[in-house]
Amino acid sequence: MEERRNLRSSRPKREKPGSRQAADNKREMRLNRFIAHSGICSRREADELIARGLITVNGKVVTDLGTKVMPDDDIRYGKKKLNSEKKVYILLNKPKGYVTTVEDPHADKTVLDLIKDACPERVYPVGRLDKATTGVLLLTNDGDLTGRLTHPRYKRKKIYHVFLDKNVIWNDLEQIAGGVEIEGEIVAADAISYADAEDKTQVGIEIHSGQNRIVRRIFEKLGYRVLKLDRVYFAGLTKKNLPRGKWRFLTDKEISMLKRGIF
Repeated sequence: MEERRNLRSSRPKREKPGSRQAADNKREMRLNRFIAHSGICSRREADELIARGLITVNGKVVTDLGTKVMPDDDIRYGKKKLNSEKKVYILLNKPKGYVTTVEDPHADKTVLDLIKDACPERVYPVGRLDKATTGVLLLTNDGDLTGRLTHPRYKRKKIYHVFLDKNVIWNDLEQIAGGVEIEGEIVAADAISYADAEDKTQVGIEIHSGQNRIVRRIFEKLGYRVLKLDRVYFAGLTKKNLPRGKWRFLTDKEISMLKRGIF
């Protein structure tokens, strides 16, 4: 009996639900999640930064991918201190003439100029739209979500309304659906059709390729010139009731949809 009592007394005490230790455990999070929440990258990319020894926690280099941290720990990427800040999600109907490369020193106007008074947090565009392309653009400081929306393996749906310099022949629509070679890679539309039955210079194309300027390059390869390109759908989001150049915060329902991949 004495031996049994000793064994019982050596077991760790269970935390009471309201104890300080239990509260601390709830606040604790994996380091890659903290980095993604800071907005600099996705969790997958955060793992790479940790493995390369580029992250310090309270002054010490950490390379263990399973490391857990507290919100008030001093976590740095190089000399930059990271903060697990409030997540912000903004939908913008991008106008022509604005670039989505926010660190371009030669850009006259960036999409951040259009939302500069939206929030104190620093947000970034999810993916890219070139300067002349208009339409749906998501901006956020949620690096984890950004990674899931832009990585090719997730195949997030994008739909564009394309205006061409001449009528598009049916055979070319079929070729685009079957695949066009762009820089040694066959890129095929998921769906393509005329956007207006009476005007064959207008085409709707659904595509998930993440290549830069891919829609323009596909049509240029077949001898067409894109006069106007408008993204009307991205990962379940549309620009319905959102005038060109205007923005709004996503609803809780839309945020949940994006995080769960239900679209």
